[in-house]
Amino acid sequence: MQRSKIDVWVGLFVLIGAAAILFLALQAANLLNLNFQPIYKITAEFDNIGGLKTKASVRSGGVVVGRVEDVSFNDKTFQARVTLDMQGRYAFPKDSSLKILTSGLLGEQYIGIQAGGDEKNLVSGDVIRQTQSAVVLENLIGQLLFSKTADESSGSAHTPPVTGTTEKK
Repeated sequence: MQRSKIDVWVGLFVLIGAAAILFLALQAANLLNLNFQPIYKITAEFDNIGGLKTKASVRSGGVVVGRVEDVSFNDKTFQARVTLDMQGRYAFPKDSSLKILTSGLLGEQYIGIQAGGDEKNLVSGDVIRQTQSAVVLENLIGQLLFSKTADESSGSAHTPPVTGTTEKK
């Protein structure tokens, strides 16, 4: 009888530990969002969203103020449509702007929201028109290499050759 009581307590402890590890893993991977605050949905369209995924954070001043609910493609405008779940306790002006940012050099992508100056606030169903697409690292590297090549080719045509004599002793 004593042995079975110990087995039950050990089993319960192992179950609680497994549930805690699962909870922490889901939180770390941004797959679990326990937010019981009221939300409002807003939509924005971007030319390029890069690697933005659903459940990515929406931040203002470094504080998470919402999450990406859905990413889809608008076949009429040929842009990516992003639906955001914004926390109801944070109110942003209607003329706010969105841009896709990256945490660190190669980190996860998130949406940054910059508050505008309008007196009216965003409400559920509003569409934000002022957006800035993701910066694609490959495009930046290509532009850098192309501009270096262009500078070198134009610079060599205008630079007179260096002449000098070297003496051997």
